Amino acid sequence: MYALVDGNNFYVSCERIFRPSLNGRPVVILSNNDGCAIARSNEAKALGIKMGAPWFQIRHLANEPGLVALSANFALYGDLSDRMMSLAAGLGHRQEIYSIGESFVELSGIRGDLTERSHKIRSRFFQ
Repeated sequence: MYALVDGNNFYVSCERIFRPSLNGRPVVILSNNDGCAIARSNEAKALGIKMGAPWFQIRHLANEPGLVALSANFALYGDLSDRMMSLAAGLGHRQEIYSIGESFVELSGIRGDLTERSHKIRSRFFQ
């Protein structure tokens, strides 16, 4: 059995750690040179913003719906990914990192309540 560890909307989630004022607001993270959306909050997705949408086509949403667009900070995302993956590795025996915000952790042979164990690990992400 494997657990999927997924940092939802990972780049946006990383930004929200240091800028809680972004919680509940539509946020997009823009690619190098601020060309297009490479990550979107759920609120931005609800506005109909598609992955890869060019900034010049969605810029108008910054006025009324209050869309916040941020330049990507890959050093920050890499650091927080390393921290998240270190914590997630504590779930089981082996970890397969799939992407910067996702990994699979093998749970076979782990004793005890796996749901409780995963909740404890998850709570450590937010400390």
